[in-house]
Amino acid sequence: MAAVRRVVLIVIDSVGIGAMPDAAEWGDAGSNTVGNMARARGGLPLPNLGRLGLGNLTEIEGTPPVADPAGAFGRMAIASHGKDTMTGHWEMVGIRPEAPFRTYPDGFPEDLIAEFCRRAGVEGVLGNKVASGTEIIKELGEEHLRTGWPIVYTSADSVFQVAAHEERFGLERLYEVCQVARELLRPPHRVGRVIARPFVGTDPTNFTRTANRHDYALEPPRMVLDEIKEAGLAVLAVGKISDIFSGHGITRSLPTKSNADGIDKIHECIDQQEPGLIFANLVDFDMLYGHRRNVEGYARALIEFDDALPGIMDKLGPEDVLVVTADHGNDPTHPGTDHTREYVPVLVWGQAIRPGVNVGTRASLADLGATVADLLGVRGTGYGESFAKEILV
Repeated sequence: MAAVRRVVLIVIDSVGIGAMPDAAEWGDAGSNTVGNMARARGGLPLPNLGRLGLGNLTEIEGTPPVADPAGAFGRMAIASHGKDTMTGHWEMVGIRPEAPFRTYPDGFPEDLIAEFCRRAGVEGVLGNKVASGTEIIKELGEEHLRTGWPIVYTSADSVFQVAAHEERFGLERLYEVCQVARELLRPPHRVGRVIARPFVGTDPTNFTRTANRHDYALEPPRMVLDEIKEAGLAVLAVGKISDIFSGHGITRSLPTKSNADGIDKIHECIDQQEPGLIFANLVDFDMLYGHRRNVEGYARALIEFDDALPGIMDKLGPEDVLVVTADHGNDPTHPGTDHTREYVPVLVWGQAIRPGVNVGTRASLADLGATVADLLGVRGTGYGESFAKEILV
């Protein structure tokens, strides 16, 4: 069903639109990233996302529902057991849920840490607990500079994070020890991502994380990205997409330093006019504002993306399709600092798309992967129910 030449898929990281039925089991009852944020600040005007149907999916003060959305719209549930980046993105490209990625709420086992130290050539680690990335460098950064030991921490997600001073410890050295951890954290540990978290500064008053973060993910099974690439089409990965899939199914990766840089890279990819998929993740919503429970910062970032949307849409041709979605929630009004288990929006626009089509509540993010495969005329993975026929003109 090759109906379009190119799909531009933008993941606005963590922009959830309401608690899933099982949210209470995750401690997330009542979460609604966009809706609660709008309510907390007395309104959140997102006219361009609203025109695509975002306000038709959940109550957003300042972004009311529209009578005739410009594109197709709906919401998607996360079928997998999780509420994190890996879970959402893997499901989105047609990877069936397996055993959930392992988490370590009490820190990593002593024997695992000992083996990590032996292989990485470090005397020990600091931390080894659940922590906020910004807070743990304030707490342990000076000790790290004094001892040279890397800081290891985790979260409610399946992550092994290593923080180290970019200049004193060395960026390449940090990447090396993270690669050691990646080799160790395979089944039975099955940790989704090892993340290098470099920082700079001289003391807790000015320790600052840099943009040289790098993610090392588990190798994914076969997915829609592989099918697109093997069909001879481009798969241009903007932001952390290539890291999430360990480079699989990618023809070119364009790392980013911010949402604004990501939007610039999306424009760059559009200008190349290569048929296939542009797959972008804009991470600031989640990393800078959701986890830090910064309502105003999150809202401002959403407004900036909304302002940038017409410039992206104006560049798309008659055979291009834009998709805006998310991978999970991260309600900045919710207690704690973790992701929230929410439905995510799916907004689809282009000359080939019938306006005003409500695709309803999809049972899985994999429905989007199946739809993208159909739109580009490639095979899917067999997981997910395509809604391409519903939305095509």
